Amino acid sequence: MADDELDLNSLSDPDLANQMHDDLYDGLADEIVEGTEILLSRGWDAQRVLNDALVEGMRIVGIDFRDGILFVPEVLLAANAMKAGMEVLRPLLAETGAQTIGKVVIGTVKGDIHDIGKNLVAMMLEGAGFEVINLGINTDADEFIAALDEHKPDILGMSALLTTTMPYMKVVIEALKEKNIRDDYIVMVGGAPLNEEFGQAIGADAYCRDAAVATETAEALVLARRLTGGEDQ
Repeated sequence: MADDELDLNSLSDPDLANQMHDDLYDGLADEIVEGTEILLSRGWDAQRVLNDALVEGMRIVGIDFRDGILFVPEVLLAANAMKAGMEVLRPLLAETGAQTIGKVVIGTVKGDIHDIGKNLVAMMLEGAGFEVINLGINTDADEFIAALDEHKPDILGMSALLTTTMPYMKVVIEALKEKNIRDDYIVMVGGAPLNEEFGQAIGADAYCRDAAVATETAEALVLARRLTGGEDQ
């Protein structure tokens, strides 16, 4: 492939950003790290590299995943390449005090050990500028509530891949209501067997069919909540 001999340093800034979109699409972690370091050396700040090179590249990946052009293994490679770029950017973003869009606690519900889709959502949310606390698999209501108490996120995200574990999402939402904290959080749910009607029936704020939609929805809901003064803490 010609890409093997491509000198990233020889590209103009716009061409390099576009090349990084292609490299993310192809899951090329080493090239993403190199491109990130080159843009930083040219005076790009970390937030600009994140937004214009990495997040934009993952947005394209997310759209093709949603449309069935890319599949989970390819998207995980892209997400891992993005993660490599984020390792370079994260300390710089922390130094500059770059504002995160918001904070998300996410986990696969009790009884369910599937986490590929949930991890993909978590990585894409982080890439979009969210701080993400990933609780892993088989998460019960007490664990979700403890994480909410500790981290005070904007969003609680729950995932299930089994029809038998889907109803546990309602158990968690009811537990939030019992503690009178349901309105403190945006609740988003997702997973292959879910649909919009299920999300509404259990009282979630949003159902998201894939990682791309989850990222867009999370951004929109956090912004809407802040604009309406829903964030008082």
